[in-house]
Amino acid sequence: MSAIKDISRILPKHLFWDVDPKNLDIQDDSDFIIPRALIATTAETFAKDIQPLEKLYSKVQIVKELQSTKERISNEVCKLVARRYHVKQFLRYQ
Repeated sequence: MSAIKDISRILPKHLFWDVDPKNLDIQDDSDFIIPRALIATTAETFAKDIQPLEKLYSKVQIVKELQSTKERISNEVCKLVARRYHVKQFLRYQ
């Protein structure tokens, strides 16, 4: 994983509009990268959008970061992730 120097080679560059993707570290910045990769996903694009993350992170790490993020991840995304990984449903907004 440390061989990856530029996250925009794996994930769409537009997701990181406010940072230089070359400055992101796959492990150290997982709390930023994971939510950003799914922030604009829909039920129709979810399977395609989550696949690059699954190459970089474990299912447990993806769920953990989404449960604790401050990013504006929709409840729909949370439901899709819970369903995909067969974990208890969680919501960002009540």
